[in-house]
Amino acid sequence: MKKFIPWLFLLSCTFANPVLAQYSILLLGDSLSASYGMQENEGWVSILNQNLEQDQANYRLINASISGETTDGGLARLPKILATEEIDYLLIELGGNDGLRGFPPKLIKNNLLQMIELAQKKNIEVIVSEIKIPPNYGQRYNKMFNDVFIDVTRQTQSTLIPFFVEDVAVNAELMQADGIHPTKEAQPQLAKRMQALLDGVIGK
Repeated sequence: MKKFIPWLFLLSCTFANPVLAQYSILLLGDSLSASYGMQENEGWVSILNQNLEQDQANYRLINASISGETTDGGLARLPKILATEEIDYLLIELGGNDGLRGFPPKLIKNNLLQMIELAQKKNIEVIVSEIKIPPNYGQRYNKMFNDVFIDVTRQTQSTLIPFFVEDVAVNAELMQADGIHPTKEAQPQLAKRMQALLDGVIGK
């Protein structure tokens, strides 16, 4: 019986110690990622990190999202964050508040380009989430706004992922009364969607 003890000990250690994440992703976002209207642990980022740990995935998210954040605000905050956090990827989920306020697409583009440049200078890979705004801003503005995200990722050779809220946004039952922010009940679906998007990018 004694000869099995070392094997049993190693087996117990294997299951007792969680797999350490190989990659860290800094999420720089707005209220869509900041648990707006709910507790922080009810938001999709917290749910996703729990799912990643259970799945023993090789990455985790560091959430630096703030409700109401614009690309101006993200650009202002990013240098200090990059100086204090060791990360492998930067995920930018910004631009929605800019668009809702009718900010010039050129301004949004320039801010995104500067954020991407700051990260790439530190050899951090950048992922940019598409953002969609309501169509009532007019066809011309909406096209210019949508093109911003395509243009900046092409110009910087960074990765563009689809707007992760899109499938939820078309279901009124999953949206809060303002019609902009997903409900608490929608958060697991958002976490699942984002995991599917990131799984195709991280470590590839």
